[in-house]
Amino acid sequence: MQGPQGIQGPTGATGATGSQGPTGDTGPTGAGATGATGATGVSTTATYAFANNTSGTAISVLLGGTNVPLPNNQNIGPGITVSGGNTVFTVANAGNYYIAYTINLTASLLVSSRITVNGSPLAGTINSPAIATGSFNATIIANLPAGAAVSLQLFGLVAIATLSTTTPGATLTIIRLS
Repeated sequence: MQGPQGIQGPTGATGATGSQGPTGDTGPTGAGATGATGATGVSTTATYAFANNTSGTAISVLLGGTNVPLPNNQNIGPGITVSGGNTVFTVANAGNYYIAYTINLTASLLVSSRITVNGSPLAGTINSPAIATGSFNATIIANLPAGAAVSLQLFGLVAIATLSTTTPGATLTIIRLS
């Protein structure tokens, strides 16, 4: 015959840690493979021109207009060429262009300034002051056709205008935007 079960004894000491199990399988890869690199886009701002006149040139201003020469510090990118007289900047491609100019004279005169495109005044760039002045500027974004010839002009009263040498006498910037 068997007697009654005795009371439970104290818990024994913790056993040694077992060895590490094998590494599990790698999970599935996330999103699909990387696609091929696309073609490089067109950079229209690679078409640009900057030129100025720092030499104090005297310009004979005529009623119909006299182009201002810009022979100094020329930085002409591809797509724009400059004439031998440094007065006509021709754009190769049609597009929207940022055009800005400044003219600083040594004395105030009652003359006017403008940008011409293919010989015609570009609206929005014409400065015709009512009183004599020695400083002119304008900035515009204009749609130009391929082959457009851009010039900076003084026009109006017949006069001799001398460009400043202490500040650039004249500057012209052309940048193709699109």
